[in-house]
Amino acid sequence: MDIYLILKAVILGLVEGFTEFLPISSTGHLILVGDLLDFNDDKGKAFEVIIQFGAILAVCWEYRQKLISVVTGITSRRASQRFAVNVIIATIPAIVLALLFGKYIKSALFSPIPVATAFIVGGFIIFWAEARQKKLESEVGNGVLISRDIDSVDDLNWRDALKIGLAQCAALIPGTSRSGATIIGGMLFGLPRKVATEFSFFLAIPVIAGATLYELIKLRHVLGDASWSTFGPTLGIGFAVSFVSAFVCIRWLIRYVATHDFRIFAWYRIIFGILVLLTAWTGLVQWSH
Repeated sequence: MDIYLILKAVILGLVEGFTEFLPISSTGHLILVGDLLDFNDDKGKAFEVIIQFGAILAVCWEYRQKLISVVTGITSRRASQRFAVNVIIATIPAIVLALLFGKYIKSALFSPIPVATAFIVGGFIIFWAEARQKKLESEVGNGVLISRDIDSVDDLNWRDALKIGLAQCAALIPGTSRSGATIIGGMLFGLPRKVATEFSFFLAIPVIAGATLYELIKLRHVLGDASWSTFGPTLGIGFAVSFVSAFVCIRWLIRYVATHDFRIFAWYRIIFGILVLLTAWTGLVQWSH
C-alpha cells in the first residue's frame, strides 16, 4: 500500500469528520486540503464524496434511537409523522436549486479563492446572527417579546422546517457551510441554538446521502476504472476515520452549544479565509483556479 496515499486518506477523513457538522464548511475545507495534497482530480472527488457518507453514518449512530422511533412510528404516531414531514420539507428547496444551478456553481465557485471569500463573509454573518440572538434573548427575558416554547426538534412545525430549508440553500455556495446555514438560519428565525443544531444533524442525513448517490452516479466512470480496485483499502481507511472523527465532533458540539455561542467559529472562518487569500496574493501557495 502507498503510505503517502494512506496519509492523504487519513488527513481528508479527519477534515471531513471534524468539519461536516461545525459551521465552518466541510466542502470548503475538502476543496482547500485536496488542492494542497494534489488530490483534486476525479478520483479525489469520488473519494471525498464517499467519506462524507461516513460522517452521515456517525449521525445515524448517535441518533439511532430517535431514527428507529420515527421509522417504527411513521404509520401510527403523529409526532413521528410530523418530524418526517418536516425533514422532507426542509430538504426540498436545496435539492431543487442544486438541480437547477449545481453545474454552474461547481464550475464557477469550486476553487480555493471563492471558498476563502465565502469563509470570511460567513464569519461576519455569524457575528451578526449572534449579536441579534443576544438582543432577542434579552428582550424575551425582560418580557418585551413572547418566545415560543420550543424545547426539541419535535416542537418544530412545517413553517420552521421550510425556513430552515430555505436557509440551507445558501450552503450550495462552497465555503458557506451546510450546518452553519441551517443552524444560524434557524437561530435567525427564532429557534434555540440547541434545537437548530440538532435539526441540522437530522437534515444532513437525506441531504448528504442524496448528494453522495447523485455524485457517485456522475463519477461512475471513475469507480469503474481498473485502478479503483487497488484503491479500496485506502478508501476504507478514509471512510473509517471520517466516521470516528464525525462521531467525536457531534458529541462535542452537542455539549458545546449548551453553554457557548458560535463566535469562535466566526473568528476561525475569517482568519482562515484571510490566510488563504494572503497565500494566493503573495504566491506562497499556488492555488488552483
